[in-house]
Amino acid sequence: MNVALRSTTALTVALGLLSAPAFAGMEEAMEFLDNEIGDVSTLTREEQEAEMQWFVDAAEPFQGMDINVVSETITTHEYEAQVLAPAFTAITGINVTHDLIGEGDVVERLQVQMQSGQNVYDAFVNDSDLIGTHWRYGQARNLTEWMAGEGSEVTSPTLDLDDFIGTQFTTGPDGNLYQLPDQQFANLYWFRYDWFNDEKNQTDFQNEYGYELGVPVNWAAYEDIAAFFTGRDLSHMGVDQEIYGNMDYGKKDPSLGWRYTDAWMSMAGMGDTGEPNGLPVDEWGIRVNEQSQPVGACMDRGGATNSPAAVYAVEKAIDWLQNYSPPAAAGMTFSEAGPVPGQGNIAQQMFMYTTFVAPLVDSPEVMNEDGTPKWRLAPSPHGVYWEEGMKVGYQDVGSWTILDSTPDDRAKAAWLYAQFVTSKTVDVKKADVGLTFIRESTINSDHFSERADRLGGLVEFYRSPARTQWSPTGTNVPDYPKLAQLWWQNIGDAMSGAKTAQEALDTLCSDMEDVMARLERAGVQGDLGPVLNDEQGAEYWLEQPGAPKPAMENEREEPQTISYDELIQSWQ
Repeated sequence: MNVALRSTTALTVALGLLSAPAFAGMEEAMEFLDNEIGDVSTLTREEQEAEMQWFVDAAEPFQGMDINVVSETITTHEYEAQVLAPAFTAITGINVTHDLIGEGDVVERLQVQMQSGQNVYDAFVNDSDLIGTHWRYGQARNLTEWMAGEGSEVTSPTLDLDDFIGTQFTTGPDGNLYQLPDQQFANLYWFRYDWFNDEKNQTDFQNEYGYELGVPVNWAAYEDIAAFFTGRDLSHMGVDQEIYGNMDYGKKDPSLGWRYTDAWMSMAGMGDTGEPNGLPVDEWGIRVNEQSQPVGACMDRGGATNSPAAVYAVEKAIDWLQNYSPPAAAGMTFSEAGPVPGQGNIAQQMFMYTTFVAPLVDSPEVMNEDGTPKWRLAPSPHGVYWEEGMKVGYQDVGSWTILDSTPDDRAKAAWLYAQFVTSKTVDVKKADVGLTFIRESTINSDHFSERADRLGGLVEFYRSPARTQWSPTGTNVPDYPKLAQLWWQNIGDAMSGAKTAQEALDTLCSDMEDVMARLERAGVQGDLGPVLNDEQGAEYWLEQPGAPKPAMENEREEPQTISYDELIQSWQ
């Protein structure tokens, strides 16, 4: 079913609830369950009703209250804002406005509230990438303590935290939960399974490169496949579009920074081994000491942000963007580039955020008539500096965060909404629309067993133990809002050609250390904040084990591919 149609129908129902008499309760809940949820849930109808009854009862002290929450604009949050928010209002009597804005804007509003102490929003869905920020500043409600104490009467007995797959990413080193996962998606390799399995394409690739066309294991193979498909004539398959072997984006915009901090550098092999993040040097190139205090980002202080592996990572991305991607890609942002593979002229993409699987499923250009995809998802290949035990990809965990500056009554009402949109009653339906899984029970549900063959490996990935190797930004990053903006500004200079990759990264790591030095002088993060190392020179650190790693004489390794079907077997 078309997601937009389904959401519109549900929205009509939800708005109909709002036009009912000005009271809330189980009558409205029953109508919501009848018209929107049905049997698309892991709960029985009786269990759904019991969960809704709890929300009705818990919300009674807050009826008539107006609250405001915010998230980035992706399919999952559109469903929440357009369908679940009106339903929650009708059921509980709490008037919730769920704003949808750009992810960079979400971080900016969060930063404004943290710096001013003024209540901008009652709750934010912000990435778990900010866990190091929330843990160090102590301005986000400690949910572990909140649920056991002041928030206990508004904490659902059916919340079931053990069922969430991303809480390890929203838990600080102190063992406390600071954020509640709301949506989760990985970046994976995406490719045209039909094109890769075509006999002529396979034969021509074998003749030209001397090995089999398949899922690339390393960047050398990815590069060969990108070159092979770019400009290729696929008229024998009924394709008459201009074909490109790579898709990416390069506009100087906040989303350009995510494209690199979201594990691109780790995939290249810049950081250290370790799960969920490299230690002591993470995928931002930030080194921490044994007390988790950041000590540097530049090689002179033991960081790796301007290391040879980081330069290699940026140069490869620029090269592939310029040589194997649609010309318009260089001027695109994250949200603009995401749907492009659905247009039917992209052979592969190293780095696809799986939040864009939802629009792919609705694109006839890349779907078969029987509803199965012409494409598949697989682990992204890794760069020449990568080694076993390193992080292999990024997972976005957009999570509900309530700041201490939010008044208690508003925080409680917002916490009820956060639990409603992540509840077992609605989670399968929400995942059905947005395909951003947060609950083990949803992933393993009969519903997604039935949908699996139409989602190109997404369900198999999330059911496999391999998914734990994909993780968000970790706790090495002391202030995400301040540091993240430095990435897109400096990387943008390299993408535009204003600076070389080395020059841009030298400036980036220096800028990062300036921010950390200010945090150290201000002492605002106490014993958890940065304590910068003295500069010892890059050569000293390049001689030490781990990151930063010295430059390789040959950054072109032996290309390696694997058959997709063999890969899927390893996931199972």
